[in-house]
Amino acid sequence: MKIQLSEHFTYKKLLRFVLPSIIMMIFTSIYSVVDGLFVSNFVGKTALAAINLTLPIIMGLSALGFMIGTGGSAIVARMLGEKKREKANEYFSMLIYVTAIGGILLSILGTIFIPAIASLLGAKGQLLSNCILYARLSFISMPAFMLQNVFQSFFVTAEKPHLGLYVVIAAGVTNMVLDFLFVGILGFGLAGAALATVCGEFIGGLFPIFYFTRKNSSLLRLGKTHWNGHVLLQTCINGSSELMTNLSSSIMNSLYNIQLMKFAGENGVAAYGTMMYINFIFLAIFFGYSIGSAPVISYHYGAGNQDELKNLFRKSLRLIGTWGIMLALLSQLLAAPLSKLFVGYDAELFAMTEHGFRIYCLAYLINGFNIFGSSFFTALNNGVISAVRPSAKYSPCNLRYFIRRNFLPAYPSLSDYYDPFTSNIIGNQWNLECCRNCRINDIMRNYHFLHQAKKKISLCLVLLFNSLSK
Repeated sequence: MKIQLSEHFTYKKLLRFVLPSIIMMIFTSIYSVVDGLFVSNFVGKTALAAINLTLPIIMGLSALGFMIGTGGSAIVARMLGEKKREKANEYFSMLIYVTAIGGILLSILGTIFIPAIASLLGAKGQLLSNCILYARLSFISMPAFMLQNVFQSFFVTAEKPHLGLYVVIAAGVTNMVLDFLFVGILGFGLAGAALATVCGEFIGGLFPIFYFTRKNSSLLRLGKTHWNGHVLLQTCINGSSELMTNLSSSIMNSLYNIQLMKFAGENGVAAYGTMMYINFIFLAIFFGYSIGSAPVISYHYGAGNQDELKNLFRKSLRLIGTWGIMLALLSQLLAAPLSKLFVGYDAELFAMTEHGFRIYCLAYLINGFNIFGSSFFTALNNGVISAVRPSAKYSPCNLRYFIRRNFLPAYPSLSDYYDPFTSNIIGNQWNLECCRNCRINDIMRNYHFLHQAKKKISLCLVLLFNSLSK
């Protein structure tokens, strides 16, 4: 039975509605994960390090798609809630065209500047050649990848989350099959992995265009539009949190890679990259839930239904808290087998990866609240608060690490090699401080009490790490 945005959501109905978005995000994360898995086992750790060095750059440039998707879907869903369907379609069409044009321009810029960027990150010799090869092939499908990210949000807004899921599954399966064929059987190496990703992303980005340009049973249709700078600006403001999350994460990952190249070489970059592959899949649960629930929140916000907003907010916090505990425990149990799956061929690299992942996985206890909190403010069309949160999360603490390692004497503790992983846990505390005085009517009263509890959890995690690293 079809679930509509206007309905009252129980736990069962809410989970049914967001489940396609969660699975959709998991399959989206598989793109880079499958590349890393096949390249690591069939080509070697130098090629794996090349992917890990260039992936943050690719994800950072493609952040425009996440911004327009989340920010634009909030505006379009609000228009639908206000019964202005014609306006909703007009704004939807304009945002899709802007994404396509922006993707083409960013692909050209990325292709031109990737050699200089890779050199700046510390790549030399064969590693530098691999970085340029993988990145330039990946930039071919960047416009399609950005469109796929936009359509992930708009499929939910159009009340077609299952169709979005089928599209992403088709793209993900294509990527996996071609990785097996190109890398595992034909021996195309790093180029084969990149081409497999390109093919998968074209399926995920272009099929929705064909669907929305034809008559369909959804709430949205792609058609004629006109330039509306105000709507685009509001979209950018609403989605600025997703932009800042991706940009700041990409920048900090690049800074980590620079330091890891200096202190641990290719092994350090490969270990960190392996952890991030697993992290992509686990965090996809939180991102998928946030994407799936955001249009519902925006719709009821536009309709002025405060009671349903409170209902959605309370249920979301309970679900995310439960999932955070489950993921942290699951990560501890699977740290060894998952590390072995990627880098089991190298004993030193395996030990480094497993140890780092056991520390990093504690962040899952609080990461979900940060992801949903940012999405919640975006859905309420409050992009300013939403944007401050990820910036506060990543910048102060992680820059502290980077400055200390570059300008202060390094100390020889082994645990210091894993400071990039643990700084994500400590950095979440800055994110919590941004929300202490934020209220959206009565809804935010619950958030304030949650904030106090999260502060205590964050402090306990810091103390726990300090005791483990001694």
